[in-house]
Amino acid sequence: MPLDACSIAPESLLDRFSAVRTRSVALAAPLSEADCQLQSMADASPTKWHLAHTTWFFETFVLKAHLPGYQVFKPGYEFLFNSYYNAVGEQYARAERGLISRPSLEEVLAYREFVDAAVLEFLTAGAEDVVAELVELGLNHEQQHQELLLTDIKHAFSRNPLWPAYESGAPLRPSEERALSWVSFDETIQSVGAEAYGFAYDNERPRHRALIPASALASRLVTNAEYLQFIEDGGYRDASLWLSDGWATVQAQQWSAPIYWRLDSGEEFSLRGGVAIDPHAAVTHLSYYEADAFARWAGARLPTEFEWERAASGMTPSGNFLDGGRLHPCGADDARLSQLFGDCWEWTQSAYSPYPGFEIADGAVGEYNGKFMCNQHVLRGGSCVSSAEHLRASYRNFFYPQARWQFSGVRLAKDL
Repeated sequence: MPLDACSIAPESLLDRFSAVRTRSVALAAPLSEADCQLQSMADASPTKWHLAHTTWFFETFVLKAHLPGYQVFKPGYEFLFNSYYNAVGEQYARAERGLISRPSLEEVLAYREFVDAAVLEFLTAGAEDVVAELVELGLNHEQQHQELLLTDIKHAFSRNPLWPAYESGAPLRPSEERALSWVSFDETIQSVGAEAYGFAYDNERPRHRALIPASALASRLVTNAEYLQFIEDGGYRDASLWLSDGWATVQAQQWSAPIYWRLDSGEEFSLRGGVAIDPHAAVTHLSYYEADAFARWAGARLPTEFEWERAASGMTPSGNFLDGGRLHPCGADDARLSQLFGDCWEWTQSAYSPYPGFEIADGAVGEYNGKFMCNQHVLRGGSCVSSAEHLRASYRNFFYPQARWQFSGVRLAKDL
C-alpha cells in the first residue's frame, strides 16, 4: 500500500505537514495521468484538481496572506483552483474541472513541491506561532480532499464497463455475522460540540447544552443482507416508505438498488474493482432518502446527530479507516456499539444548521462551512477512506440528501 509511510500521525506541525502532503501524492500514485483528468459528474472533481486545490489553499491563505514578498507559482492558478471562496475572487466552473487538461499532472506536482518548500521554510523560520491554526486547518482540509479523491475516482471508474480497480491488493475477507441489538440511553441534558481548545471546524462550535431524549441505537450498521431484504420486499416500489422528494428522485433517477450494486450478478463495485456483495458488511453509498426509507421499512428511524454524539462521547476513534488500506466497508465486531467510527458515514435526521451562538469567521476562511448550512443533512463517524486522526465525536460532515457517491450508511435508532 502507498499509505504505509504515512500511517502514524507525527507530533510536530512540520512533520505533520509533510506526512499529510505526502499521503495525497501517494493516493494518486496508482493512477495514470488520464485517470487523474477524469470528472464523471458535477459533484466530483478530478484527482489532479484535488492535488492542485489543496496546494492553492496553502498558497492563498498561508503564503500570500502572511509571507511578505511571496511570488505565486503561476498566475491564473488562483482562478483555476479556487473552489468556492468568493472573497478571493472568481472561480472556474465546478462542473467543467475535467476540461482543465493543462496544467499537466507533472506541473501540478511541481506546484505542490514549490508550495511545500515555501511553507516548510516559512514554518522553520519561526512563523509557526503566526500561521499554525491556518496550517492545521489546511491539513484537515486536505484530509477531507483525500477522502474525496478516492470517492471521486471510484465513481469515475464505476462508469467504465470493465470496472477497473484503483488498486488490487489482497482479496477482501468476508465479514462475520453479528446479531443486531439495541443499546438504550436515558434522557439527559448533555454538552455537545467541540471544546474551546484544540482543532475543530467552526461548525462544531460553540459547545452548548442540548436536551437529548431517551432513545436506543442499533449496536451496528445496517448490513448488505438486511438492505437486500428491503429491496426484495419492494422497498424501491413502495411510495409510502419515502419522503416526497425522495420518491420523486427514485422515480426520476430509476433507483432500484445502491449505486454500485449489480443485483443480477451479486457484485458491487469497489476500489478493488468488482467484488462479491458481502452479506454481513455494512451497506454503503446510500442517499439520505434511501437511509430514511430503509429505517421506516425496518420500523425504526435515523438517529439525531446529538443522539449519535452522546453515544460516541469520550471514545477514541478506532475502526476501519483509510490507514488500514482496506478501502471498503467490513462487518461489525462484538463491541457494545460497533462501527461508530469508520466503515461508513452515518446519516442522521438532523438538518445541517448552525449551533446556538455560531459566528462566521472574518475573511475568506469564514466561507469554509457556514454558507453551506442549508438543505443538507449531518453525517457522523467517518468512513473506510477517512484518516483516523481526522475524526472525533464532535465532527459534523454534511451532504445533500440525494448524494450517493460517498461512503454513507445507516445506523438505526428508535424512541424509548
